[in-house]
Amino acid sequence: MFRFLHSSDLHLGKRFGNFPDDLRGRLREARHGAIGRLAAQALANGANTILLAGDTFDTETPTPAILRQALAEMGRHASLTWIMLPGNHDSLLADQLWDAARAAAPANVVLAVTTAPIDLAPDITVLPAPCTARRPGRDLTDWMSSAATPEGTLRIGLAHGAIQQFSEDTAASDVIAPNRATLAGLDYLALGDWHGQIAVNERTWYSGTPEPDRFKHDRPGSALLVTLDGAGAPPQVSAVETASFTWRDLSLELLSGEDGVMALETLLPIAVDRRQTLLRVMANGRTRLPARTALLAALDQIAPDFAHLEVNADGLATDADAADLDRIDRSGALRDAANALLLESQDAARSEAEREIANAALVRLFTYCEAIAP
Repeated sequence: MFRFLHSSDLHLGKRFGNFPDDLRGRLREARHGAIGRLAAQALANGANTILLAGDTFDTETPTPAILRQALAEMGRHASLTWIMLPGNHDSLLADQLWDAARAAAPANVVLAVTTAPIDLAPDITVLPAPCTARRPGRDLTDWMSSAATPEGTLRIGLAHGAIQQFSEDTAASDVIAPNRATLAGLDYLALGDWHGQIAVNERTWYSGTPEPDRFKHDRPGSALLVTLDGAGAPPQVSAVETASFTWRDLSLELLSGEDGVMALETLLPIAVDRRQTLLRVMANGRTRLPARTALLAALDQIAPDFAHLEVNADGLATDADAADLDRIDRSGALRDAANALLLESQDAARSEAEREIANAALVRLFTYCEAIAP
């Protein structure tokens, strides 16, 4: 029986340039902290090997500090063997990176930089397919099918890249054969690249990233605990949590006249550490002018509770009538402007873009007037 942890896509050194400086630092540190959390899960579950299926580093030129500190943290868990595969973000083209890694790697870190079997034990072999470039132009796992191992050996493939529709890179053309595990007689194929955790088939899995870095996959970061009871036996695969931050999408569907603030409070996550949660609220449907203003004010009020909160209200149409416009002004220049914007937002002769601009301007005018109202 062999048990190991399968992870990938740590993207150490990711800059997170769209976030404020203080949050960037926290997110970068959480990625480094994932190394320790992977080690803790491996030790707690009786695994002594961790496979990192590519993109350990976010770029081919991580700073010396990022590289050395990552390797030192792996070395600190000396009872574990770490096998690190070059991915498309940290491919073999990065000569300086992998030369520096060879010089600094502790004894328990194996750099899977060649297409040669790595024998973990007399009856356990890892077959790596390191990325030769960001876009190699071919299926790098092809060699596994002809790699000979003694009968009864556990054969574990380790690769990084797109398979069928699963790719983080929409331009990916180097598609790994979805039946590679069968073609190569693999007991398990550990893949990286897709940041969400998913099974391609019984023996082929993407682990997903242990520390999410975007809203795209909307699930907790984790790794895969894999148990192989013997050559040919089906793998036992289960997820173990590894993330420090939670990235969540919240879909807020509203009907005109509905209390958006109450609907928001009903959907807000309660049993989470908000300081460690990045939340994206997607507001859709229809609402009245006062309700929209109240909803956005409520979101502004709770935003500081979260590590990050962003709102996308592009799909939320806004209805208005004379009573709403009275709250802007009953007469004068402001009321004239409000009347004109309302007519433009409802004018079927105008383009959809023009109507949306007029509606957005009316919402902005209403919001300003509400803010200065006594």
